[in-house]
Amino acid sequence: MTNITAAMVKELRETTSAGMLDCKKALTETNGDMEQAIDWLRKKGLASAAKKASRIAAEGLVAVAVEGNKGAVVEVNSETDFVAKNDIFQEYVADAAIVALRSHGDVCEMKSFNCPKCGKTFEERLTDMIAKIGENMNLRRAKLVEVNDGVVASYIHNAACPNVGKIGVLVALESKGDKAKLAELGKHIAMHIAASQPQFLNIASVDPAAVEHEKSIFAEQAKASGKPENIIEKMVEGRVRKYYDEVVLEEQAYIMDPDKKVKAVIADVAKELGTDIKLTEYAYFKLGEGLQKKEEDFAAEVAAQLAK
Repeated sequence: MTNITAAMVKELRETTSAGMLDCKKALTETNGDMEQAIDWLRKKGLASAAKKASRIAAEGLVAVAVEGNKGAVVEVNSETDFVAKNDIFQEYVADAAIVALRSHGDVCEMKSFNCPKCGKTFEERLTDMIAKIGENMNLRRAKLVEVNDGVVASYIHNAACPNVGKIGVLVALESKGDKAKLAELGKHIAMHIAASQPQFLNIASVDPAAVEHEKSIFAEQAKASGKPENIIEKMVEGRVRKYYDEVVLEEQAYIMDPDKKVKAVIADVAKELGTDIKLTEYAYFKLGEGLQKKEEDFAAEVAAQLAK
């Protein structure tokens, strides 16, 4: 029997927003398996889908750069937000996006890029900046997005300076249509992505295993309602459609016109321009995404609550 610790309960509570005692029971029922405990809570209707973003916390900045038919987005981390406000750091992050354009979005290639500003590699420039500012920093990730014929549009949210902020988005639209109109559409879709945080481009790109997993959760929830099997099937189908509407970019309600889906907005502009428009790719970087928070010292508080 796995020992259920206060730290495990704390992690499950932060991930699911479920009650502390419910989290302890879920871990007990699943022998301490965190993923199974999340599913147990969801099946009981005690938690929503796991939102690991609630565990995200890192400082630094994200930057975008667009040139011709391609764009790049990068993330550079620092230890404190104070450093993220430093002009030297902001300049480095902005330059990192430009270097990413020339290095195919490959971080290793970026680090070896000879920087004309200082006559050193981009990694050596980072090392010098670390020594000067006195705080550890990391060129964490980068991505390149490009089109053959069309536009790559960008958007920065919570901007610290031009093209640098906390969230960076790129949108690739393949089309022979008017570039200015395409750029406007792309910018608006990028803003939508920043607000809605889709996980997939279209239904075809959704991981089948993820869909089956969600179906199993929905089925358990539906069975608990006591409805007949044929009604349960329809309920599950409806929940899967709702799942697509929540996580698939093309299926999401457009933030600037919630009565339309994103794909319908694209179709409307295509009709206006008299040509096809295909949303082929997008990139979404949120500062600190996927990084673990520093552990806060309140495990004792959790233990005390469980002991009551």
